[in-house]
Amino acid sequence: MSSDLVVASADLSTLRSYVLDLLVKLAYQEGNFVLSSGQESRYYINGKQVTLTAEGGLAIGRLLLSLLPSHTQAVGGLTLGADPIVTAVSVVSAYENHPLPALIIRKEAKGHGTQAYIEGPTLPLEAYVVVLEDVVTTGKSAMLAVERLRAVGYRVDTIIALVDREQGGSAFYQSQGLEFISLFSITEIQEAYILLKTS
Repeated sequence: MSSDLVVASADLSTLRSYVLDLLVKLAYQEGNFVLSSGQESRYYINGKQVTLTAEGGLAIGRLLLSLLPSHTQAVGGLTLGADPIVTAVSVVSAYENHPLPALIIRKEAKGHGTQAYIEGPTLPLEAYVVVLEDVVTTGKSAMLAVERLRAVGYRVDTIIALVDREQGGSAFYQSQGLEFISLFSITEIQEAYILLKTS
């Protein structure tokens, strides 16, 4: 699959296989790494190697859009990992005639102008926002986005991730009363990686 035209029109099952292949070939590495959570890991997955490609972004935008609850009014996520994802979903939603604005949540308030934590259109109070994330480990990054969105009066009860590293994030979200959906588990990616290496 090598053209935007195919990615734009392929069915979702084909797209999912395509994105899994991209994650295995472009984003997944084995070695010794220290994660943003401070944990040491024998592997690293850099979602931006896929989400910032034209075809990867389009495919992920289509896949994540299909998972959103029907009453979603916007998507948001914590900078930087979520930036290309929320943008992709927003752009794809416009093509689907159901435009959803994208919100980018800063880790620190900007030091000038409005000093806001949230970039993007101002939504009505109680607007329903789904938080998107590229890779979930402990779950703390996306939770910060949830807290910032709730602080300005938006409703958030769902987090959707590209990859779940299966290191406590899902259980943490459940403990916070949040629904958590991931497109891929790290187990699935590692199994596909082994298959690729041995084929």
